Amino acid sequence: MRKRVIFITGASGEVGQALLKELTQDPQNQLLTMDLHPLPADLRALSTHVEGDLLNMRLLARLVSEYEIDTIYHLAALLSTRAEIQPEEAHQVNVEATLHLLKIAAEESQWRKRPVQFIFPSSIAAYGMPDRETKAHFQRVREFEWNQPRTMYGCNKLYCEQLGSYFSRHYRQLAAEQPPTIDFRSVRFPGLISAYTLPSGGTSDYAPEMIHAAAQGMPYACFVREEARIPFMVMPDAVRALLMLARAPRQRLTRQVYNVTSFSLSAAQIRDRVLAAFPDADVTFHPDVKREAII
Repeated sequence: MRKRVIFITGASGEVGQALLKELTQDPQNQLLTMDLHPLPADLRALSTHVEGDLLNMRLLARLVSEYEIDTIYHLAALLSTRAEIQPEEAHQVNVEATLHLLKIAAEESQWRKRPVQFIFPSSIAAYGMPDRETKAHFQRVREFEWNQPRTMYGCNKLYCEQLGSYFSRHYRQLAAEQPPTIDFRSVRFPGLISAYTLPSGGTSDYAPEMIHAAAQGMPYACFVREEARIPFMVMPDAVRALLMLARAPRQRLTRQVYNVTSFSLSAAQIRDRVLAAFPDADVTFHPDVKREAII
């Protein structure tokens, strides 16, 4: 008999570590985690962890044979800055691996006779505006507005949102038998700031990098202008948003992809708050025109 589990991909990343800690607060949750890297030593006892590649179909097939997957938190991704350097690899990691997992979720749903829940953290990178003037004019946007991403990461996330919707509503819609459906839910996160883990290749990394450098007594050269401003969210709020979405009754949801409330500070305002906490911090600004163009 297979063991029922919650499956977390990208578990060794920033969001994964925070989510793992939170989910283990409920002793009934049995967790299966996966990442290319091992979990930190202090988290290894919290789950059954598999080191491996989500593109390895044999490995995924073995896991499905051993575990009944009740919920998937698909966190694994190649983030925005790295995705611009390696766009083809980003497509494989961000899209093809997601497609594999969606198919697994559909097959599990058919076997269980009830939908597998698939929680997908998307990103504000799914939006795209042509210039700073347009960004300044549209202070707030809705989920369906300005879905014209300028980065490979944003394109990947937007397409995977659509894939999730397809697997929830239209998967194999011409099949003779009733096709399986999944319960796909997604949150578009802003930049995330964690007090415990360092970022790993996102366009919003300058804020957490500034904070962590100051805490470590290291100088930091910020790669955006002082006036640069994007939304941010602290990690506990991000995990709370994922769990609130996962726990919401399905009939109360009005869509499958949601924005989430966050705060918006300029890089200079973040620097000022860093200096208030770490008066000896050495923060300078050396804008990288190309990197700043995609925030």
